[in-house]
Amino acid sequence: MKILDSCLFFAVRRCLNQRKMLSLVLVSLGLLLLIGLLFKFAFADGDFTLISKKHVKREAIEGKVVWITGASRGIGEILAKQFANLDAKLILSARNKAELERVKSELKGKYAPEDVKVLPLDLASGEESLKHVVEQAVSLFPGAGVDYLVHNAAYERPKSKASDATEETLKTTFDVNVFGTITLTKLVAPHMLNQGGGHFVVISSAAGKVPSPGQAIYSASKHALHGYFHSLRSEFFQKGIKVTVVCPGPIETSNGTGTSTSEDKKSPEKRVSSERCAELTIIAASHNLKEAWISHQPVLLVMYLVQYMPSLGFWLMDKVGGKRVEVAEKKGNTYSWNLLFGEKTKTN
Repeated sequence: MKILDSCLFFAVRRCLNQRKMLSLVLVSLGLLLLIGLLFKFAFADGDFTLISKKHVKREAIEGKVVWITGASRGIGEILAKQFANLDAKLILSARNKAELERVKSELKGKYAPEDVKVLPLDLASGEESLKHVVEQAVSLFPGAGVDYLVHNAAYERPKSKASDATEETLKTTFDVNVFGTITLTKLVAPHMLNQGGGHFVVISSAAGKVPSPGQAIYSASKHALHGYFHSLRSEFFQKGIKVTVVCPGPIETSNGTGTSTSEDKKSPEKRVSSERCAELTIIAASHNLKEAWISHQPVLLVMYLVQYMPSLGFWLMDKVGGKRVEVAEKKGNTYSWNLLFGEKTKTN
C-alpha cells in the first residue's frame, strides 16, 4: 500500500511539473510574440491589417479604368505612375492641364502613355461643371465606364490656431475637400451602379482620425469625408459600391506637395515616402480594405490610442496641442516625441 501511495505521489508530482513546464513554455512564447509585435509596430509604416497584405492584388487593378484627381503632382502623380505600371487604364485630372500632360508623358505600362486620358478638373467649379466632366470621364473608355475613382485632390493651408481660421479659409477648404469631392462622388455613383459596381478610394489624412492642433479646418474637412464615405459604402455595398478611406500621416513628396507634406525638405519630421504611400494605398484598394492608416511613429500610435483607448488618446493630444501650434509657427518638428515629454524642440 505504501509503495502504491509512493508511486501515485510521484506520478502526480511529475504531472504537475509537466503542467508547470507547459505553462512556462506558453508564457514564454506569448511574451516573445508580444515583443515581436511591439518591435514590428515600433517600425511599422501602416496599420497591422494593411502591412499584413504585403502585395498588390494585380488582378484587381489590371485593365480597370482608374480616374485620379489631383494627379498633376505629389502623391497623385506617384499614384498615376504605379497604377500605369499595373496596367490600369488611366484618367488624370487636376486644374493644370500642362502638368497633367507632363505626367502622362512619363508614364509606362500596357496602356501608357498612349491611351492615358487627360481631363482637366476644378473641384470648386460647381455641380453643373462637374456633371459635364463626369459625362466625359465615363465615355473616355467606351463600354468600360469608371472602375476606380481616386479622390486625391485636396486643399491645405499652413498651420494656424483654430480660433484664427478665416471665413475665406473655411470656404476654400470645404469647397474642394468636402463639397467638390462629395458632388463628384454623387455624380459618378449612378454610373458605377449601372455598370454593376465601382470603387471609391479616398485619400484622407490622419487629421481625419485624430485631433490635429494647428489644422482645425483641414481636420474638420477630413472628418466630414469619413462620415460621408463610410455611410455611402454602408448604403450601397450590397449593390457593388466599395470604399477605401486612406489616412496618411506626414508624407514626403518629391516636390513638396500632396497630403500632409513638408514645406521644407529639410524637415526633422520622419515621413513616409510618397512612393511607399502610393504603394500602400493601392494595396489597400486592391484588397478592398475599408480603411487604412499610413504613417511612422508617433502618429500611428496616437491613431491607435484614439481609436481603441479614446480617453487616453485625447488626453495625450490635449497635452501636446498648444505646444504643437507653437512649434509649427517656428517650422519645427510637429510630430516629435519631445512634445509629450516636454523637452526643448529644435527648429529649422
